[in-house]
Amino acid sequence: MRKSTFLAAPALALGALAMAAAPAAAHSHGDSVEPAASTGSWTSMATLNSMNNSGTTGDATVSVNGNEATVSMHVQGAAETFMDGPFPHAQHIHIGAQGVCPPPEADENGDGAVNVAEGHEYYGMIASSLTTEGDTSADSGLAVDRFPGGSSYTYERTIEIDDATKAAIENGTAVVVVHGVDPTLLSEQAQNEMSELDPSLPLAATLPAACGPLMASQMDGGMPSGGADTGVAQGTDNTAAIVGMSAGAAGLVALGGGALYLRRRRSAEA
Repeated sequence: MRKSTFLAAPALALGALAMAAAPAAAHSHGDSVEPAASTGSWTSMATLNSMNNSGTTGDATVSVNGNEATVSMHVQGAAETFMDGPFPHAQHIHIGAQGVCPPPEADENGDGAVNVAEGHEYYGMIASSLTTEGDTSADSGLAVDRFPGGSSYTYERTIEIDDATKAAIENGTAVVVVHGVDPTLLSEQAQNEMSELDPSLPLAATLPAACGPLMASQMDGGMPSGGADTGVAQGTDNTAAIVGMSAGAAGLVALGGGALYLRRRRSAEA
């Protein structure tokens, strides 16, 4: 399979999931959500707690000014490498549901992991893809060549947000989710499963790794000083690191190959 096809398929799958949930964007906690009335500036913050035994944690700050949002994130303890390249971590702002992170009890198939579909009713659809460059819509939900990667990184970018996303951030019903889990940290069953978003990807590649609701607090004095960052992800060595296509694709191919190898090995031993 060509790399372009391999990467496009999961992106379309996740985009389709977001589009299917689109009618829910106008509702939260069962009530209609109107666009945010505030025309001022405020900051919302999230503590990113580990999901699916990933060990991934961090924090996110979203400073809103009109329909612009400056997103700053610090992530650590994430899945690190595949085939000498950084593991790409898809990350998004989700809206349109309960505005919370799914509990372990959301695991419906008993594999010990809460996948994207199982968590959807809690955090909702993708509103913004927090890429390092280019498009930030749900269409870029799995654009692995444009997400930060590695075990630890800092991300900052100013993006455009629509009125529904602005309202969800202000009302405290938006959630930040980081994806991608080291498969060795999962149960044997989960290690051998493929992603529910696309059967060509292993489950670990798309599993939520960290999650945190954005809690709004009024900000005095407007936006922070300094120029808007166009999308920088920095590793622990403080050098700019935008994940390359070859590294992201090779990592996911390696992960898929590993899952296939495990299944074949167990079949041979049976």
